[in-house]
Amino acid sequence: MQPIARDYIDLDRYPIDRPGPLRESLIAAAREEIESAGCAVLKGFVRAERLPDLVAECDRTAGFGHRNFNRTNPYFTTDREDLPASHPLRRFYDRSNAFVPADHFGADSILRAIYEWPAFAPFIQQALGEPHFHRYADPLADVIVNLAEEGGGFPWHFDTNNYTVTLAIQNAEHGGDFEYSPYLRTPTDENYAGVERVLDGDSALIRTLRLEPGDLQIFKGRYSLHRVTPLTGSRMRYVAIFSYVEQPGMVGSPERARQLYGRVLPIHLERAGLRADALVD
Repeated sequence: MQPIARDYIDLDRYPIDRPGPLRESLIAAAREEIESAGCAVLKGFVRAERLPDLVAECDRTAGFGHRNFNRTNPYFTTDREDLPASHPLRRFYDRSNAFVPADHFGADSILRAIYEWPAFAPFIQQALGEPHFHRYADPLADVIVNLAEEGGGFPWHFDTNNYTVTLAIQNAEHGGDFEYSPYLRTPTDENYAGVERVLDGDSALIRTLRLEPGDLQIFKGRYSLHRVTPLTGSRMRYVAIFSYVEQPGMVGSPERARQLYGRVLPIHLERAGLRADALVD
């Protein structure tokens, strides 16, 4: 039976499918947070009583997660020996978590039902205030689940896609905080000096969020450096990621697809370099 998104979203609190003052106030509040802090959080977006269904979906698909324990810089690029050792392009960190690719979330997926619900994307677009807004065309990455075990996490990085929407589903016992530096770079300026300050631990540039299961986060991860702190405890951390971009037909780079999903599809090679900006990644 195909899931229905409205059965899972708390539409009494977040009536994103109904035009009116409450929806408009939600959009205005989210847009203000995004413009000032780089992200907005909608607490309890998914009904608490429906969270076990989402956990069960993650449990069923966790075995398909591509686990890749390696070292990566914030841009998922190779080393640049022509640069100083302190340069962000030469700062590599252990990455030890996994992603379940999008092709494991089909018509029976609750997460895909939410992502493809006609009321969902327009609300996100209006909250972002973006005139150009499209679903990510990457068949491995439009709807995915990030899973992390004890000792895992995700080091400092920028996202390939401009707008990332995450849904917290299950937290580890400890750790897993979301740390980020909002608007650290722009479409025309990498701001390597600022990135280096964050990598060196400059607390003045870093904000911390503790997302709880059911919370929806709207985040401009293309321009905000961010990470997930290491986890402790036996419980798996599950976060769903819904991705959107400003240019139709965009997919991830072949190198990123290889690292995150363990596969490169023909579409990644055909559309490599198709971007609206000239950033490193």
